[in-house]
This record gives sequence, structure tokens and C-alpha cells, in this order.
Amino acid sequence: MEMSKNYKTVHTHRFIQLLSTHRELIFSILGGLLVVAAYISESSHIGFLSAVLYIAAYMIGGYYKAKEGIQDLIYDRSLNVEILMIIAAIGAASIGYWQEGAILIFIFSLSGALETYSLQKSEKDLSKLVELAPVEAHLLNDDESITTVPVNQLNIGDRILIRNGERTPADGKVLNGVTAIDESAITGESLPVDKQRGDDVFNGTINGSGSIVVEVTKKNEDSLFQKMIQLVEDAKNNRPPSQQLIEKIEGPYVITVLAVVALMLVIPPFAFSWNFDETFYRAMVLLVVASPCAVVASIMPALLSAISNGARNGVLLKGGHDLEQLSKMKTIAFDKTGTITKGQPEVTDVYTVKQDDEEVLKHLIAIEQQSSHPLAQAIVDYGKSHDLKTDHKVTSIEDIPGHGVKAIIDQDTWYVGNQRLLDSQSVQIPEHFHKQRGMLQDEGKTIIYTVKNNVLIGMLAVKDQIRPEAKQLIETLNNRGVKTIIITGDNEKTATAISHEAGLTEWISECLPEQKVHEIEKLKDKYGSVTMVGDGVNDAPAMAKSDIGIAMGNGTDVAIETSDMVLMNSELEKISQSFKLSTRLNRIIKQNLIFSIAVIILLIAANFSQNLTLPIGVVGHEGSTILVILNGLRLLKE
Repeated sequence: MEMSKNYKTVHTHRFIQLLSTHRELIFSILGGLLVVAAYISESSHIGFLSAVLYIAAYMIGGYYKAKEGIQDLIYDRSLNVEILMIIAAIGAASIGYWQEGAILIFIFSLSGALETYSLQKSEKDLSKLVELAPVEAHLLNDDESITTVPVNQLNIGDRILIRNGERTPADGKVLNGVTAIDESAITGESLPVDKQRGDDVFNGTINGSGSIVVEVTKKNEDSLFQKMIQLVEDAKNNRPPSQQLIEKIEGPYVITVLAVVALMLVIPPFAFSWNFDETFYRAMVLLVVASPCAVVASIMPALLSAISNGARNGVLLKGGHDLEQLSKMKTIAFDKTGTITKGQPEVTDVYTVKQDDEEVLKHLIAIEQQSSHPLAQAIVDYGKSHDLKTDHKVTSIEDIPGHGVKAIIDQDTWYVGNQRLLDSQSVQIPEHFHKQRGMLQDEGKTIIYTVKNNVLIGMLAVKDQIRPEAKQLIETLNNRGVKTIIITGDNEKTATAISHEAGLTEWISECLPEQKVHEIEKLKDKYGSVTMVGDGVNDAPAMAKSDIGIAMGNGTDVAIETSDMVLMNSELEKISQSFKLSTRLNRIIKQNLIFSIAVIILLIAANFSQNLTLPIGVVGHEGSTILVILNGLRLLKE
């Protein structure tokens, strides 16, 4: 019995929620039914009843649009298309055209309800992210007992238990257990991803096949999922310049239409002795057909549909402006490591002055174990693969940004770094190293120099492999006529080799992190607009300076926060898809604007030639509004 009551309560709540969500559409349909009832009673010569029904159709069908127009007039002191419709409907009724006015109210309210519905539909893929956010976590205490706590109370270093089928409540690393996690909410990838000890997991993803213990690495507000939600909120509230322009001219346009209507009411009856009723009727038709409803609805439904499409496919945008402008970009600059390349460099060649490779490598491993830099990790991994173990103690280590590191081992001073490091320390390169170095650099390999007590004793070659999808993306962009440029700290020869291998049209070499911003400025001066793609902290200022910044989803938080677009699964091919989506978006917006303006001009001309009735004007005008909305919604499924 209790279960039956709960069942009824749940379904009653859902029914009420459904009515609340679609109440504007329900009011519009009810208004339409009242128009039909009024027409039937009028045909049956029940005058009083038909008048009551028409009034009810006006009040119920036009409630939401009238409310919207009056609120804008009172609070924002702005005139909009709703005011035109209210005046036109009341004007039609005042000269006895109750039926025409009621039809106007019905179709206008129906198109408005459909627009609201379409916006809700297009925002669905975005808004549901917020609903996916977990609210509680199972915290493992020191005595291995479990406490359920709100996710906001989790701290870095806490251990949490995630059971089969539960959502991951925080970003972290797996400590114990093996599972497969559905990361589609984050990356758009539908297949579960296998996870084991040491692997990263993300807030909002669904644990699949087994229980795991995870160490929290980020607080809730700093998690990737929460950043996604913020991006979503920004995207929903950010209107592109084209929409802002339409909204800006809407008020003056409405005033102009009202002024023309006022002149129509005064001049023809007195100057040309026109019949006032006919003149008034034509003025009301003009109010309807000159309304820019379809123009106003030409952009936002299409834009939100495109943003929703991108979100489903793992591309998040902070606003419509960026997607609208993306296909117009003529230059795109790439960071190298982790963007064009895999970001996992490998040691390919080792040379030492005394041919004592093993001893030099042991010192290098001791030094690079202190660093998290990808090149340092490559050296450490190389040592592990060759079973090299070191017992050298590093007594001090100092990072030299853009150059390398300085370390003290057994009172000897060691430097490990690039050519700029040698230049800064005035270290000479032995003659027999020059030829070998040139050959390695021609192959696109990065050279790491080892200096002991200001003498060069070793040289390593490191190669970061180019991502296969990077070549495909660059080829696609080149075919679109987009300039593709790499910005890298590598020397000229290495940058040249990588650019040729990847198919890039230009390259900027030996660029320190702080110089990237200046290079973006130069590119903007040269080409007009620039998109920057990167994943690291040092890319963030350049992305902020560019017209559109695109961050890799596995990149740093700073890069993600600074960017305008995020590739959640770090798949470069999504950039190509985003260019296509942007092209389709701009094409549909252009179609909508041309069609809606053409319909307005045609209807106005027909009205002045006295070949247009109010019902046909209503159908033609509001029908065009519905068509542009439906045309924009095509982007949801493409």
C-alpha cells in the first residue's frame, strides 16, 4: 500500500513538473482551442458566447507574450516585438476583427512557445551536466571505516571508496582496485576506459565493473567536471555579437514601425480621403508583418544547438562568439609538446666525450629524478629500460627557466639543458660533436647537453613523436586555406624538421615561454586573427592573447581556464569537426537572416498593395519564425 502511494506521488510530481516546464506551450494550445470554440459559436450565431471565448483566447493565449512585453517596457523601458503584437491584436479587435486578432495571438504565442521549447531542448545536453555532479562521497578513515560526506568537504589526500555503478565524486588517482569507467560525460567517448593503480579518474564519471579506492588530488571546486559546468554556464549566458546587434536595434526598429503606423493612421484619411476602417486595418497588418520575430529567432536557437552538438562530442565552448568566429580564422598556432607531439619524448641517442656513457647517465638520472619535466622523465625512463641504477646524491638543484637545471653532486657542478644554457655559461662544444649534433637536429631531435664543472661531457638526443591525428588535422586545415604554425622552444633545425614532418606551413623556433605572447601579437598584426592551441601553463598567456584559445582537456587547469574552447578528450580531430560545425552554423544563420528579412519585405509590399489580409499576414510572418527555429535545430543532429 505504501509503495502504491509513493508510486502515485512520484508520477504526480513528474506530471506537475511537466506542466510547469511546458506551461507556455499549454497556454498557447488552450488559446487555440478557445479560438476554434469561438469560431463555432460565432457560426452558430451565439454572439455573447463567442465574444466571451474570444476574450478568453486573447487573455490565455497571449498571457506570456503580453507579460514579457509589458515587463520589458516597465523594467527595461524598451520596446520589443511583443508590444507590436499586443497593439496589433487589440487594434484588430477594436474595429471588429476579433477572429483575426485571436488568430494572431494564437500563432504568435505558439511560435514563442516553440522557440522556448527549442531553446530548452538545445540546452538539455549542457544543463544535464550540472545534474550529473555527485553530492556525496564515501570517505575512508584511518581505521578503514567509511563515512559519507558532502563532496565539498573532501580535501586533497583524502581516500575515497567508489563502488560499482557509482559516480566518481572527485578528481584523483586510483590507489587500489581495477575497474572500467564511463568517461562519456567528460570526454564524449562512449566506450569505458580501463583503470588500475596510478591511473587518473575524474569527477562525474561512472564507475563500472569494480570497487576502487581513490586518492583525491583536487578539491571539488577545482575539478575538471566543475570547470566544465562553469564553461557550460558561460556558454548559455554568452551571446555572440550578431545576436547582441539584433537585440540592440530591436527597440529602435519597433519605434520606427510604430511611427510609420501612426503616420498611416493620420495621413491617408486626411490627405487622400481613404476610408478610416480600411486604413486602420492596413496599419494593423503592417504592425504584424513588419515585426522582426523571425530575425530575432534566427541566431540563438541555431547557436545553442551548435554548442549542444559540440558538448555531446567532447568540445566545450565558453560562448557562442568563439564558435561563430572559428571558421573565419585564417591562422592557427600550435604549441608543440602535448599538442602536435605526444608529449612523451624518448631518448634516441647518447654521446659522451670519454665514451663513458653509463657513468654520465647515472649522474644524469640522479639529477633528473628531482624533476617532473617530460625531458627529465625521458632520461629517467631510458635509465630504467637499460637497468641503470644510481647511488649519486644530489646535494642541491636549481631550475633555470627556459634553459635547464643546475645541480651539485659530490661538490661538482653539473648543468643539464639546451643550447641557451651553454651560451649563458660560455661552454664550448667540442669539434667532433658539431657534425653529430647537426645530423640529429636535422632529424627533428632535441639535444640535451650535459656539463660538468663548465666542461661539456655529454650529449643526448630526444625525440617526441608526432601524433598521427595532428598530421591529419593540419592537412585538413591547410586544405581550408588556414595557415598552420608551430611555436616551440626547439632550435631552428628541430623546428624545421618537425614542421616538415607534420605538414605545418610555418614555424617559430627558440621561443621562450614569455615570448609566446609577443609571437601571437606579431601573427595577429600579420594575419589579422589567430587561434592558439596548447595544453600547458606556459601556453595560457598566449591563448589569452589570441582571438580564440583552444585547450587540450588533459592539459593544465590554467590553460583550460584561460581558453575559449576545450577538447575534453584532447582529440585534435575535434578541431576539424569544430571548424565544420562553425561553417554550418554561419551558413544556417545567414540562411535564416536572408529568409526572414525577405519574408518581411514581401509581406510589407503585399500589404501596401492591399493584397494581404491579416490572417494571411499572421501565418506568413509567424510561419517564417517557426521555420527559422526549426532550421537552427538541424544543428542538434548534424
